[in-house]
Amino acid sequence: MTKRFIALTAATFGLLFLVACQTTPEPAEPVEEAPDTGSEFSQGETPVEPVRDRLADLRLVAAYFDYDRSEIRDDMRDVLKANAEGLKEAGVVVVIEGHADERGSEEYNLALGERRAESVRRYLSALGVDDSQMRIVSYGESKPAAMGHDESAWRLNRRAEFRAR
Repeated sequence: MTKRFIALTAATFGLLFLVACQTTPEPAEPVEEAPDTGSEFSQGETPVEPVRDRLADLRLVAAYFDYDRSEIRDDMRDVLKANAEGLKEAGVVVVIEGHADERGSEEYNLALGERRAESVRRYLSALGVDDSQMRIVSYGESKPAAMGHDESAWRLNRRAEFRAR
């Protein structure tokens, strides 16, 4: 036999010896099953309504803004009050998306969209919606609600919308 064959054989047996000497974990003690209560939930677990179900009936309406403004318009206050009540009841997290029309630079419109989203967030917070339920993002002019290059399109693009997170 060659020295190489003897070395490989010895190495193989050494590895087998090490594997055989490893300790195996003790089997876990059997877990007693909770008695069947007829519920799909385990004992002690409180059923929680899925977020999707809570959002199904929640209809959050967009808030619209005047040209080059981020202040909440008087005609949008009742809309946002209804949104606030729904958010408080549902307890879900939403993203408030700020948008702008196509006029102005991209940078300016991103900043304007952020101011609009933040304005809505502050207003809802003042109405009692927990800050942990709201996030903001600005899309500026990049996601128009209406295509067009006139006031009929622009007025629909100056908005803050709500998206479930």
